[in-house]
Amino acid sequence: MKKIIINTMFTTGSSLIILASFFIFINEKNILVQTVFEIFGANILINLGLFIRQKFEIRNVILEFMADVSYIIIILTAFWAVFNWHTGVPLWFLFITAVVIYIFATITAIAKIRRDTKEINELLQKRKEKHANSAS
Repeated sequence: MKKIIINTMFTTGSSLIILASFFIFINEKNILVQTVFEIFGANILINLGLFIRQKFEIRNVILEFMADVSYIIIILTAFWAVFNWHTGVPLWFLFITAVVIYIFATITAIAKIRRDTKEINELLQKRKEKHANSAS
């Protein structure tokens, strides 16, 4: 549950920063408070759905990527239509944002796994050396 909350906060923050950057680019001055909560709601659904999808292993990396990104795009398209985001944000922008955040989150997760693996291996090596020294 902690991981879902952290991921939701990360993706919500990333989405808001990207949206704010886009609004600066198109010279839009305001982001409505309700939009912030709508983005938060979308990210809750996205992260819960991805958590459930991870319970089912997909052995092909490309299919896994396509399944995850397709789910994200479906949620964003639904929110885009229901909450009239189309008046301020083009659909292509949501697609690009979804893919960029997904790739960034995946790279971050891989980096964390590698760091954790390295730390565990170092601890195991120290333990092995300690046992070798005590056996001598």
